[in-house]
Amino acid sequence: MKNVKIIIGLLLVSAFAKAQELQSYIQEAEANNPVIQAYELRYNIAQEKVNEVTTLPNTVVSAGYFVSEPETRTGAQRARFSISQMLPWFGTITARENYASSMAETEFVEIAIAKRKLALSIAQSYYQLYSIKAKQDILNENIQLLQTYERLALTSVEVGKASAVDVLRLQIRQNELQQQKEVLQEEYLAEQASFNNLLNRKESIAVEVVQEMTIPTEDPIYRQEGLALNPELLKYDRLYESIEQSELLNQKESAPNIGFGLDYVPVSERPDMTFSDNGKDIVMPMVSLSIPIFNNRYKSISKQNELRQQEIETQREQRLNVLESAFAKAQSQRNQARIAYSTQDRNLKQAQDAEEILVKNYETGTIDFNDVLDIQELQLKFQMNQIDSVQMYYVQSAIINYLIN
Repeated sequence: MKNVKIIIGLLLVSAFAKAQELQSYIQEAEANNPVIQAYELRYNIAQEKVNEVTTLPNTVVSAGYFVSEPETRTGAQRARFSISQMLPWFGTITARENYASSMAETEFVEIAIAKRKLALSIAQSYYQLYSIKAKQDILNENIQLLQTYERLALTSVEVGKASAVDVLRLQIRQNELQQQKEVLQEEYLAEQASFNNLLNRKESIAVEVVQEMTIPTEDPIYRQEGLALNPELLKYDRLYESIEQSELLNQKESAPNIGFGLDYVPVSERPDMTFSDNGKDIVMPMVSLSIPIFNNRYKSISKQNELRQQEIETQREQRLNVLESAFAKAQSQRNQARIAYSTQDRNLKQAQDAEEILVKNYETGTIDFNDVLDIQELQLKFQMNQIDSVQMYYVQSAIINYLIN
C-alpha cells in the first residue's frame, strides 16, 4: 500500500504542483473505484476466513430410549445420552490459521496491484487530456495567426500586390484548423468521460488539467533491481509462501485426530432386591482416536504442493521477464520522446525565423502567401509533434514508476 502512494508523487516529475493535482485524482479514484472496492471486499473475506478455520469440529450430542429395557444386575437401563468432541492433532488449528492468513496476504497484494494499475490508467488518461487541450490551444493560436495573415492579404489585394485567391486559401486553411479543433473537442469529451469513470463519478464533470508541461532537463535515475519489489512479483512470492503453509497444514491433518466423550445411562432400581448399587446410573468417559491408515490422499496433496511451487517459480520468472522488457521499452520510448522534443524545438525555431523573414518581406512590399501557408503548416506540425513528445515522455515515466516504485 505504501509503495502505491510513493509512485503517486512521482508521476509528474517536472513540477510538484502538477504531481499534487494528479495525486488528488488518484486518491479520489482509490476511494471510489468499484474495482478497488471489490478487491478490498475480497481481502476482508479472506481475513474472515482466519476466524472460520480456528473453530473445532461440531460437538456430537445423541440420545436414545430403550423400547425394551435391558435388565442388568443393578437394574433396567432406560435410555442412553452421549456427548463427544473430536479434536485435531496438536498445532493443526495454528497451521490452518497460518494458511488462511497467507491467503489473505495474497489478496492484500492484489489490492496493491489494482491500485497501481488504476493510478497508471488515471495518469495515462490525464496526459491524454492535457495533450488534447494543448493541441486545441495551439490551433487557436494558429487560427489567430492566419487571421492576421488574412488581414495582410486583404491589404495587399487592395494595393494590387496579392490576389483574392490568396485570401481564399488563408480562409480555407482557417476552416481546416477549426475542423481539427472541433474534432479534438469531441475527443476531449470522450476521454473526459473515461477519466471520470475511473473515478466513478458523473461523466460530465469537468477535469482540470495543467496549462503547460515541459520535459525536464534530467531524468530520475531508476535501477532495474526495483522490479523485485513490484507487487506483480510479490504476488508470486506470497502464493509460494501460502503453498508452504498449505503443506504444513497437510502434514498436520495427516496426523491422528483425538476424540473425547461421555455416555450416561439412567438405570431403574430393582424393587425385589436391596443392595448398595441398586439403580445406580452408568457414567462412561470415552477416548477415541481417528488414524489415517490409508494416507494416499495426503501424499498426493504433498506432491501437488511441490508441483504448484515449481509452477509458481516458472510463472514468476516469466513475469519478471515481461516486466524487464516493459521497463527497457519504457526507458527507450521516454528517451525517444526527449530526442523528438529537442528536434521539434529546433525545427520550430527555424520555422519562426522563416516567418519573421516573410513579415519583413511584407514591409518591403513583397510577400508570397503560399510560403506563408507552408510555414504555418510546418509550425503547426512541429508544435503538435512537441505536444505528442511531452505526452509520450510522461506516459512512459508513469509506466516506469508503475514498474519500479
